[in-house]
Order: sequence, then structure tokens, then C-alpha cells
Amino acid sequence: MAMAASEIEKRIKAALPDARIEIRDLAGDGDHYAATVISESFRGKSRVQQHQIVYAALQGDMGGALHALALQTSAPD
Repeated sequence: MAMAASEIEKRIKAALPDARIEIRDLAGDGDHYAATVISESFRGKSRVQQHQIVYAALQGDMGGALHALALQTSAPD
């Protein structure tokens, strides 16, 4: 079962309330997304740590309900 972009955004927002989030469905199948997430919470953290925060927000659904998520993360300018 695929995960809707709105559900991905909802989960990320729950973990990072200040985040600006843009989600794109890459294949039109609800399984392959790209997301840009900008949050002050990322400041001072490595790219790996930033991605771990986002993956944790998805509550273990990576590789299951959500097949692929290409991430771009950063702190605001």
C-alpha cells in the first residue's frame, strides 16, 4: 500500500513543526517521492543526522508503505 504525499508531510510536520516541506511524486505511483525539508532543527547537524530525523518521523515506513524518498534537507538561510 502506497503512502500519500499528504501523510508524509503530516508526519514530518509532527516531528518538525517549523519545517517548510515540498514533496514531489517522482513516478506518479505514490511510492517514489522527493522531499525538500527546511528546518531550524537541522542547524549544526550533519546531513546524515538531518536525514535520520526525517526518517524517524516516518515511523519505520521507509521500505514498506513508502518505497523511496530522495531527501534534500537544510537549515533556513
